Amino acid sequence: MTLAIVRTRASLGLEAPQVLIEVHLSNGLPGVTLVGLPETAVRESRERVRSALLTAGFEFPTRRITLNLAPADLPKDGGRFDLPIALGILMASGQIPVEAAQQLEVVGELALDGTLRPVTGVLPTALAARAAGRGLIVPAANADEAALAEGGEVFAAGHLLAVVGHLLGRERLAAHQLGTPPRAEMVQPDMADVKGQHQARRALEVAAAGGHNLLLAGPPGTGKTMLASRLASILPPLSSDEALEVAAVRSVCGLSIMDRWGQRPFRNPHHTSSSVALVGGGSKPRPGEISLAHHGVLFLDELPEFDRHVLEVLREPLESAQILISRANHQRRFPARFQLVAAMNPCPCGHLGDPRQRCHCSPAQIQRYQSRLSGPLLDRIDLQVEVPALPATQLSDQTPGESSASVRQRVLAARERQRARGWLNAQLPGPELEAACALSVAEREWFAGVLDRLKLSARAYHRVLRVALTLTDLGEEPRVGRAQLMEAIGYRQLDRLLNAGDPLRG
Repeated sequence: MTLAIVRTRASLGLEAPQVLIEVHLSNGLPGVTLVGLPETAVRESRERVRSALLTAGFEFPTRRITLNLAPADLPKDGGRFDLPIALGILMASGQIPVEAAQQLEVVGELALDGTLRPVTGVLPTALAARAAGRGLIVPAANADEAALAEGGEVFAAGHLLAVVGHLLGRERLAAHQLGTPPRAEMVQPDMADVKGQHQARRALEVAAAGGHNLLLAGPPGTGKTMLASRLASILPPLSSDEALEVAAVRSVCGLSIMDRWGQRPFRNPHHTSSSVALVGGGSKPRPGEISLAHHGVLFLDELPEFDRHVLEVLREPLESAQILISRANHQRRFPARFQLVAAMNPCPCGHLGDPRQRCHCSPAQIQRYQSRLSGPLLDRIDLQVEVPALPATQLSDQTPGESSASVRQRVLAARERQRARGWLNAQLPGPELEAACALSVAEREWFAGVLDRLKLSARAYHRVLRVALTLTDLGEEPRVGRAQLMEAIGYRQLDRLLNAGDPLRG
């Protein structure tokens, strides 16, 4: 047989499209021709495969070898095609039966001695192979990751000889079983460490209960970063499907999966990060920080210090929970359902409204600093809370605050009520939101009057309703009332918070 076909998969973002490795041997001058839009790492596989076959004791055909990676218009990169190419050559030259791998897919990079090296993006590949009803052969170092796709058949091998022995039936590889995925043992910061700041603690609980975005504003050293780092500790645990989605993003980025399995992401990019680093992109689009924070928390400290263009690219993902990266010849879609938590000082020196220290910034400097945050971006942040300086008596108080475990119980109870609606409150569509709030005529008229006086947008109207609904769920109230609406409106007064009653911005 001079023609053989081996199935494998490419890695394109979180997708793993099927690729057929077609190998044909013909008469002519010995050589290897590789076609099918291979990039540099794939073209170099010819030398790795040849050395691996010879070192492992196989015959490398002294004939004209044509390798086609189909479909031809799909870009292929990385070393994941080494193993399927090697098996295709062995099949086409009659050293392995062609039908041996009909129900299998294969990925893996070959060392020159035939050892299998791990590749990135194995979890999406395993999920796609499971959906296609075929088994998957992977390098041993990728076995646990591939086995996370429960229900699929995964075979792990450490060397080319082990794969060939399996296909020839000489020494079958056992299907790899992961068992129960290990839970991360990392100790999370606890809310009990927070002194005072009762309003900010309340806002953090509301944000966790309803999935709302949060902005903490106040002077330096008041605990903004400390509070933000504890949001993940009061969020519910990830479901199995959510954990798989988080793991798939980390797999594509080449990050470790098992040591953080089941833990909500907490990403804290530096304020010098570019827009590509934040939302993803590049010539070969990869996920950015917002996708690595999928089902978790994205914390942006010193928010006005970020480049304004970088912040503006967050507006669409905050609404759609995904990011679409378009290039001339392809598109990539990455998930981005994250909670944004941001912290900022009210002015460049940080002491505007601080009773401990006088602010030295001019009105023009304050205006310029605060104008780095656009109205449309702030409009998408449901909770905007002041974190004031604490008196020394509160800081020296040794009484521990309420623990994260206690707060999480209320958060879980509130989310149970939302689960009955089918949506988190922060994601609840307009018609369902109006029906869930069920405001009376008098409350609607009062609410509309307040919004008119505050000049809030239509988006802010719905976001205030969503926060009020979360407050109702936390309080286990039967319906949204004026008390919940007033508290929710109070979380939208950013000008008052930043400028201590003397707003510079209209």
